Amino acid sequence: MNPDPFGPGDGRPEDDGLPGAPARIPAPRESLEDSGRPLPEPEAPPIPALDHDVLKSLLGAWALAACAPDEAAAVELHLGICGPCADEALRLRDAVGLLQPEESLDLDPGLRSRVLAGCLDRRPPRIPVPDWAAPYDAETARLDALLQDIGDGEWHAPVRLKWYDGGSDRPVNRRTTVAGVIAHLLTVDGLVAVALGLEDPLGELTPDEATPWARTETYWKASHFPPTRTVRMPWREQSHALVRTVSFAGGGSGQLSVPYGTFSLPLRDSLIDRAFECWVHAGDIADAVDYPYEPPAPRHLNRMIDLAARMLPSALADRRREGLAAPAKGLVRAGSPGRSLRLEVEGLGGGEWLIALDSPGAVGSAEHEVAHVALDGVEFCRLAAGHVLPEEAAAGQDGDREAIRDVLSAAASLSRM
Repeated sequence: MNPDPFGPGDGRPEDDGLPGAPARIPAPRESLEDSGRPLPEPEAPPIPALDHDVLKSLLGAWALAACAPDEAAAVELHLGICGPCADEALRLRDAVGLLQPEESLDLDPGLRSRVLAGCLDRRPPRIPVPDWAAPYDAETARLDALLQDIGDGEWHAPVRLKWYDGGSDRPVNRRTTVAGVIAHLLTVDGLVAVALGLEDPLGELTPDEATPWARTETYWKASHFPPTRTVRMPWREQSHALVRTVSFAGGGSGQLSVPYGTFSLPLRDSLIDRAFECWVHAGDIADAVDYPYEPPAPRHLNRMIDLAARMLPSALADRRREGLAAPAKGLVRAGSPGRSLRLEVEGLGGGEWLIALDSPGAVGSAEHEVAHVALDGVEFCRLAAGHVLPEEAAAGQDGDREAIRDVLSAAASLSRM
């Protein structure tokens, strides 16, 4: 018997091309690499023979690297023997370089803020943050990212804080620095910290020093030197402590009252107010250091606009008591529908609100609508921050002009230092 069952004489039929014959696997051929012989050089594609006019017409495409490989080879061969075409090719290649300037290797300064915004939008926190505290959490994080990116010298860049003095119906401002703005946010956020039982960054203060203005002035005057970047750490630690405390306390803590000296706000509204101030002053800082800064996320912007809209009836009543607004034309009992203005805020974060005109306790009513105002969301926030005068607000207006003027002025009067 043949010891090789698959060799000749195994009784298997030869592959004669008949149907059913097994496929024969040919023996491997010796490769050039195995033999040690040199590999043959690949044949270069033939260079087409083109006349001078055709080659000259291809110089522009060659300079832009837009020629076919064989055409490029023909042009380059021609440039070695034709001086005028070589000079023209050099001039065209230099011109292409001017049309395509080198890109900077520096990262887009807005990249960090966009990545951070995406993370804040998608990453669920380990301890759920109440939805009314989420805007403050996001805006303080965005401002902290801005502060991390600026240099030491930029902390002393001049910043002019602006707001609208409702009592005098005129814009006012105060000059400070980037570090001074963070000190201002630290001291006013301290009002929320005190309400939550946390340490006051200013220590013991008298009731007369409980207003945002007085607290800021006290901090500035107590400093022997102008604030520097060292103010960032206490502000950052305080903002983290506020978010952490309300997160552990749960949603019920939102009704806790936070006094601002002349008025009070529930904690849930107070943190939205502080988020609004953080965004506004971050914009002031960004303008001072030439840093790109975007508005808040639409859902957070909507909460800020909603708070301002809910505060308008009381602000309007305060201005009326001071003789700065037209007298009420139809007082009604609290909870009853009354004369109203429709506030339409357009864009992301916008919506519609019916503002009671004659009594802060009245309910806005579409049936009693006497005026309609339409503004962009960011424009309305700039008005409420005192960065735009009432008469300069780009608003679509229809109906009672007196009511429109009073509501726009009341919106501006919500601003403060």
